[in-house]
Amino acid sequence: MTMYETIRFAWGTSSLGDFIVAMSGKGIVALEFGSMRAAMEDALRIRFPKSALECSPEGLANVMEIVARVIDDPASRCDLPLDLRGTPYDVEVWTMLREIPAGQTTNYGTLAAKLGSRDARDVTAAIASNPIAVIVPCHRVIKKDGSISGYRWGVQRKRALLAREKRAMENWPVG
Repeated sequence: MTMYETIRFAWGTSSLGDFIVAMSGKGIVALEFGSMRAAMEDALRIRFPKSALECSPEGLANVMEIVARVIDDPASRCDLPLDLRGTPYDVEVWTMLREIPAGQTTNYGTLAAKLGSRDARDVTAAIASNPIAVIVPCHRVIKKDGSISGYRWGVQRKRALLAREKRAMENWPVG
């Protein structure tokens, strides 16, 4: 089989658990939490079947350091390049997620309305398929009643990320 690109990946550890980062030549294609390394690496092979996967902890050391810092402080700025891969609709939803300021939340219906739809199910599906945790902040989307709904990487992580952002914003200097 002809390989079209190389995707480098590395494992990191954060206060919210182990994570994997995968990068194409354009940017991050995946940032996911999980501790089952073999299964997650197999999932990358399935997701990128025409790519050569290369474990590159040394080559991605700086990226891993930045990502760990962003996980610990999700309100911090992250300028790492992203390579968003999904349907045009998915990418539009993920781009909208990146526009939600740290410390703030929105709900699925509001996002659907911004996209010109009354049906939040499509937005929910796009958010659920987001492959880049924290940097594409799907954790900032909650239910209309203000409660925290599901999160691909666990509701406990979602609560922790939102609490960290809230604390960071409360401590942010005014003016």
